[in-house]
Amino acid sequence: MATISAATVKELRDKTGAGMMDCKKALVAADGDMELALENLRKAGIAKAAKKSGRETKEGRVVTLVDGSIAVIAEVACETDFVAKNEKFQAYLQALVERVAADYDGKDGDVTDEVVENETPTITELIATIGENMQIRRVARWQTDGMLATYIHMGGRIGVVVEGQGETDDEFLRDVCMHVAAFRPQYIQPSDIPEDVVAKEKEIAAAQVEGKPANIIDKIVMGKISKWYTEVCLTQQPWLRDDKSKLQKVAPGLTINRFARWEMGEAL
Repeated sequence: MATISAATVKELRDKTGAGMMDCKKALVAADGDMELALENLRKAGIAKAAKKSGRETKEGRVVTLVDGSIAVIAEVACETDFVAKNEKFQAYLQALVERVAADYDGKDGDVTDEVVENETPTITELIATIGENMQIRRVARWQTDGMLATYIHMGGRIGVVVEGQGETDDEFLRDVCMHVAAFRPQYIQPSDIPEDVVAKEKEIAAAQVEGKPANIIDKIVMGKISKWYTEVCLTQQPWLRDDKSKLQKVAPGLTINRFARWEMGEAL
């Protein structure tokens, strides 16, 4: 049996646009014969599907899964909303997050590159079947001793995952997810904001009141920064269920460790 080098696999990939695993399998089956491997990819419809890879993917869905101590969130893009609602596309999304939850034991954080490498044959076959370009944009897997909750908004246009610990329950943590979806916090609390970001906000605030006495400027700037915190920090924002309060007050025994809010098609 011929030895299949990484360079040979890349050459076939460059010729077809097919996934690395598809190319390797085709070369192994063809005993290293490049032309036969290319022919087999074409027969399987994979090379044809790869030709669609340059087409824009502005639609798609975000999908989430919680399985005990594991949460997965994934964003997969396609060309049209019609396909995003397709049963086969939806089934692929569900199978994807289930595989990531089961097959990446110990992984915590972004796993996009690994998933793209391992899952490309599956999505390529789906492209060949449905006839639209598709792309795994990002995938994250969280494994934790804390509590996890997820929320899907607008049929999968927005997906949220929250990890918390302390005094809470599944229902309340889901409310936190809904809050994140609605209010788009950038940070959990003021202490999480990088110093240079705070410094820039203070600079902008000071410029808006230039000409006033220094002691007045300082008070105004601090007031503006405090208001800014209520816009960008999860714990300081007006609470989803009571806009006269905030998360820090309604759930003082809850600690939010991290959250992710993914919106379909947003800049990565």
